[in-house]
Amino acid sequence: MDNYQQPHVNPGVPGYGHDQNQQVSPVISVKEWMLTMLILIIPIVNIIMMFVWAFGEGNPTKKNYFKASLIWAAIILVIYAIIAVIIIAAAASSSMY
Repeated sequence: MDNYQQPHVNPGVPGYGHDQNQQVSPVISVKEWMLTMLILIIPIVNIIMMFVWAFGEGNPTKKNYFKASLIWAAIILVIYAIIAVIIIAAAASSSMY
């Protein structure tokens, strides 16, 4: 059996497993996050913009954040639908007797 171990990778320290050719996405400024949050307050526009930011061109960090947000929104929507079906089924079965 080999006792070879992978070297410890510390992505923040150059020379320790960090690929020097890898492009780093720019930091999203506070101003840009403030504008993003302002847009997210507006009903209907917020949903549209979440899809635009998730699947359009732009900062990869922002894209990943909105993809994750849409996944969580879908999970919550499914849970609400299950709860609604249970409540409707319980109300329908209790009104039959």
